Amino acid sequence: MTHVGVVGAGVMGAGVAQNLAQVGHTVTLVDNDPQATERALGTIEMNCRMSRMLGGPEIDADQVLARIRTGTDLALLADAEIVIENITENWDLKRALYLELDAVVQPSAVFVANTSAIPITRLASLTGRPRQFVGVHFMNPVPMKPAVEIIPGHHTDQDALERVRTLLTSMDKKAIPVNDACGFVSNRVLMLTVNEAAFLVYEGVATAETVDEVFRSCFGHPMGPLETADLIGVDTILYSIEVLYEHFADSKYRPCPLLKKMTDAGLHGRKSGEGFYAYGGSAAATPRPSQNGKAHTPVTATR
Repeated sequence: MTHVGVVGAGVMGAGVAQNLAQVGHTVTLVDNDPQATERALGTIEMNCRMSRMLGGPEIDADQVLARIRTGTDLALLADAEIVIENITENWDLKRALYLELDAVVQPSAVFVANTSAIPITRLASLTGRPRQFVGVHFMNPVPMKPAVEIIPGHHTDQDALERVRTLLTSMDKKAIPVNDACGFVSNRVLMLTVNEAAFLVYEGVATAETVDEVFRSCFGHPMGPLETADLIGVDTILYSIEVLYEHFADSKYRPCPLLKKMTDAGLHGRKSGEGFYAYGGSAAATPRPSQNGKAHTPVTATR
């Protein structure tokens, strides 16, 4: 099996590492914060042990964790065959990371950017291997989602693309090809939807719970846009819509001030315990019932 490097031990990085290890790959998970890798391992163990209870397959948590080593030094990725980057959607952070990665990872390795919105060609230009650079937009939670967007950059060669496709197939993922453009397909549409839903709450048109109920009941969506924002991370939503706004210079992508306020307040959704809704326990925990018996408690937004 392939030795895969995973950079970034947040929600997405932990999910990617888990999915890879579940199917037998050797994984090196690197983050500059050692506490982040510890939290990721705890989340992976809990997800594996709860998989059967949540209707998924039975997973041996010990076997999965045995295939994952962690650390803070990017040099641990020197012999990785593929490196998947999952850090915050921030251009300056990604630029610094790719310059360092390019210097320490073997020249034959393929880089995969798990980005929500930043164009792949732009990211690839930070490296000396633009032909070995592929975008893959994983969905959250990674182990449970059956499909991804796969995005070649302008210079990506066919061999690198096929290597990544093979890896995705081993992860039981359907790779849907998308041309390189800011936001790709999913987030070009989803971020606008979530941002506009946040404006409805910000303007007092409806509560978060009402907005989501309209989408669940009228359109058959399993989750409303603001529940989805909490799952993805309110901060990630904000960073993605900011990337779209900067790239297209179009006012339709202007970020809702409520998203900015919530991000500054640490109300990032499930991973922080509170976003548009309040949650009990860890990011993977079931939302706690409110006093009126609803599944979760909408956060009151003030302008």
